[in-house]
Amino acid sequence: MTISSDNHLTGHTALVTGASSGLGARFARVLAANGARVVIAARRADKLAALKADIEADGGSVHAVALDVNAIEQIPSFYDQLAEAGFLPDILVNNAGVNITKPATEITPEDYQAVLSTNLQAPFFLATDLARRHISAKTPARIINIASVAGMRVLPGVAPYCMSKSGMLMMTRSLAREWARFEINVNSICPGYIETEINDYWWQSEGGQKQIQSFPRRRLAGQEDLDGALLLLAGPQGAGMTGTSITVDDGQYI
Repeated sequence: MTISSDNHLTGHTALVTGASSGLGARFARVLAANGARVVIAARRADKLAALKADIEADGGSVHAVALDVNAIEQIPSFYDQLAEAGFLPDILVNNAGVNITKPATEITPEDYQAVLSTNLQAPFFLATDLARRHISAKTPARIINIASVAGMRVLPGVAPYCMSKSGMLMMTRSLAREWARFEINVNSICPGYIETEINDYWWQSEGGQKQIQSFPRRRLAGQEDLDGALLLLAGPQGAGMTGTSITVDDGQYI
């Protein structure tokens, strides 16, 4: 894995949710490589331990903590514990997310709640509780919401997912407007299709291969393609950006 690095995030602490695998693990590695102390949070403690060891082996500073983002009543105490450990973040990457692929007529209330709770409710309360602390302390912060191209166009068979990501884009703009005067920047990244352990089975199928051939570049985007947008929004060069959504889809939906 190649990760460009410098120290422009030195002095900052970044929290990445859903960090046990996929994009979350990549985000954590990239932020650490660029000088940030990183808090990696997810439900799978064993996966976090392995990632923590890898980041530390590369010279990064990392704190791993188990977190179920859907337990929103525990978010205040979660931040309290980070503050006590000296790891209260000033950068939040709201990455945790789930998807359920079914026709809308087959979606159950449990399916719906699972997607909307993880993808929209949890990021809102993670952002608002952190913002409250920085507003009180009069310190700046960055919040980066990992949305999706599904927030701007219909992807078949994933109606609740599209709804949740569309909601996240409006949440980004709403919170950015509300907190602009407090120097809390809120932005989002909208990835296109990227292969991860959640969807790799599809891309290996005949249907997945056919879909890839429909993209202008006849390929999937890579996880590394998101590095630039992440570092821009987290770092000093993104200071003037708030309420913005950056699409990184390798031209899939031009």
